Amino acid sequence: MISLSLRTFSTELCSFPGSYGYGRNSIYYYFALICLTDNIHDYEGITRKKDKKTFSSEEEAIRTIILNNPKKRNALSLAMLKSLQNDILHDAESKDLRVIIISAEGPVFSSGHDLKELTDEQSQDYRAEVFQTCAEVMMLIQKHPVPIIAKVNGLATAAGCQLVASCDIALASEKSHFATPGVNVGLFCSTPAVALGRAVPKKVALEMLFTGEPITAQEALLHGLLSKVVPEEKLEEETMKIAQKICTSSRSVVTVGKATFYRQLTKDLKTAYHLASQAMMDNLATRDGQEGITAFIQKRKPVWSHS
Repeated sequence: MISLSLRTFSTELCSFPGSYGYGRNSIYYYFALICLTDNIHDYEGITRKKDKKTFSSEEEAIRTIILNNPKKRNALSLAMLKSLQNDILHDAESKDLRVIIISAEGPVFSSGHDLKELTDEQSQDYRAEVFQTCAEVMMLIQKHPVPIIAKVNGLATAAGCQLVASCDIALASEKSHFATPGVNVGLFCSTPAVALGRAVPKKVALEMLFTGEPITAQEALLHGLLSKVVPEEKLEEETMKIAQKICTSSRSVVTVGKATFYRQLTKDLKTAYHLASQAMMDNLATRDGQEGITAFIQKRKPVWSHS
């Protein structure tokens, strides 16, 4: 049973001002939210639940999360979303975690929401929970302290395309395609449009949204939805190459840099420079900030403390 102390913990977190660490926009708030809403009884329940739709493994500071419901085209059902959410949040503040990779089993990365959960057979509250949970997952990716990489080898549509667009970095095989076809079944991809419209030019996004037609991996790369396109047989190698390179840097420095990048994007130029300048001052004040500069001057490899 959820203890009173956990509920108090969540309430207290929300009372803090939103910054890098606390408040309603923080990673800690999302962790408390999961514990409360998903009725987790113990720590082990985060990784082993009956309805778990994802597999998670971790090796050498890289966590790989696999969408694992290929028979349903890895649809982002409520169960899938909660499982993905738990896997992303698990040990989020551990210094041993530096990168997360999200991939999928089968020929479809994700087909988006499970439409059977959106019919009149489900209550309005249930359908609202599906969209709310999906939004929380997408926002969590950007608020997470480590970079999150999408590794796509197949079709990503609707909320599946939204997931790719929400990740910090996205690699795909040459055979991959991307689409927001909701308009064709009477449900406009309004929530996928939030992430898509922030990843590609407006006119490209609107053509995808109005027609539902898929774009190729190369087109997705051209328009900014992807970071890199590689042959299928090279996808794992190229993804790991980027992940391993990130792991060579200080986790704390990367965390501050990621948070600052997303914060400044929505600001006017003057405010953005003010935020970024303050972030660099804060960065210099950290142990790793000084260690990196000292190591460079002394012509040696830095020894990161990740603090």
